[in-house]
Amino acid sequence: MSDQQPSQNETQPTPREPVVLRGISSRAWEHPADRGALVALRELRGFDVVLRKFSGMLSERAIRLAFLGSAIKVDRHQYSRVYDAYLKVASVLDVDESDLPELYIARNPDLGGMCIGIDKTIIVLNSGSLDMLDEVELRFLIAHELGHALSGHGLYRTLLMVLLRLTTSVAWIPVGVVGLRVITAALQEWQRKSELSADRAGALAVQDPAVNIRFMAKLAGGGDLSDVDTAAFLEQAKEFEAGGDLRDSFLKLMLLEPRSHDFAVARAAALKQWVDEGDYREVLAGDYPRREDDADASISEEAKAAAKSYKDVFETSGDPLAKLLRKFRDGATGSRG
Repeated sequence: MSDQQPSQNETQPTPREPVVLRGISSRAWEHPADRGALVALRELRGFDVVLRKFSGMLSERAIRLAFLGSAIKVDRHQYSRVYDAYLKVASVLDVDESDLPELYIARNPDLGGMCIGIDKTIIVLNSGSLDMLDEVELRFLIAHELGHALSGHGLYRTLLMVLLRLTTSVAWIPVGVVGLRVITAALQEWQRKSELSADRAGALAVQDPAVNIRFMAKLAGGGDLSDVDTAAFLEQAKEFEAGGDLRDSFLKLMLLEPRSHDFAVARAAALKQWVDEGDYREVLAGDYPRREDDADASISEEAKAAAKSYKDVFETSGDPLAKLLRKFRDGATGSRG
């Protein structure tokens, strides 16, 4: 019989209380490729302030009013169970209640949520998430969105989009369209890495690796895991990465390029790898960057870490195209030797 997950109605063992991560910086959970971009963008001092004020003058007020008028604002009186989960997540990530973004529940049967806004960030959860997730899984989702807010992803995504629009001024140059395409692809790649960062924030908030995989399985297949083997689900990730031939490699690139989020099985595998490789446990043991040191973060060091993360993925990937490229590289190196 497969390792099936117990239904949500069955009695579950009482989980231990998560370790509170005092003064933790968002750099602790940010993926190296995400963190490198964020550290560099934070050095553009002044432009982010202008962008905050410009956005806050109109669009942000409209967004907040839209949800205030059409969704349920979560607090101690409305969706108190969700608010309690929000406070637990905030406590673990050492965020004061007064500093939390407003949280809303919007009518949407799908599992998911979003973090939007720049000057005044808000978090919105789909109502379907409350039906599909147990309490700890719900905390994972809330922490994922809070991780986006604490990393400033809304601000810097908008900043990058402004920079992207500026490049249209050179679109008339023959290389302009090609350059724009490259920038767009790079922006989408960074956004996907920012989602992996937020997944890590969720993992640090719940501190139960099994929950990480359950959440991704529900994201892929819905809320009922009574007949789902999470080990087999992770095997799908291996098949997705390494299966097939070069045609599948190119098809994956085409399918992934326009997506803001990586595929659920790939996200599950990436999160498991991060947990297994030790960084996750080091953070829980108290070895993590502090907010008080954020101003001292080195752009060059973060750029090196980002480059290393891509190199490591290339060296260990089972994708047919990656294997072929490694063979070409090794063959060329051998012929020069």
